[in-house]
Amino acid sequence: MVDSALIEKVKGLIDAGADAAGPDDLITMYELYKQIAVENEDLKEELEDMDIVVQQVITDKDAKFWMKAKEGSLEYGKGETDNPSFTFSCTMAVGAGMLYGEVDATSAYMAGDITVEGNLQDAMAFQEIIELAMEAFEDLAD
Repeated sequence: MVDSALIEKVKGLIDAGADAAGPDDLITMYELYKQIAVENEDLKEELEDMDIVVQQVITDKDAKFWMKAKEGSLEYGKGETDNPSFTFSCTMAVGAGMLYGEVDATSAYMAGDITVEGNLQDAMAFQEIIELAMEAFEDLAD
């Protein structure tokens, strides 16, 4: 079950908006995704066949995060990871907006607000993870 305190914390982060986000807020979002992946069948099914490693670089805060989606589960952490499937770089506001479900990654990429190095298909799969997790979060937050 997704921790109720985490749900309330994420509600507060989203209410404050991506412009107010800091590096620890991104870790909070990754924890939300991880907990949702344990119990949400749609997200679990999406993750079953995945084997991707995401490297996120926050350009204006000198921060890096990674996330692994493999065999139906998510793991994450601060810092660098070896051999990412793709690396995406953006400002804190854009990165938080993407993880909060406020910023569409494809549109941000087309506008030049996100740069992606590596497998674009895996980057699109990452966007799908975010969308499914945020749909599940909306159900939990009600």
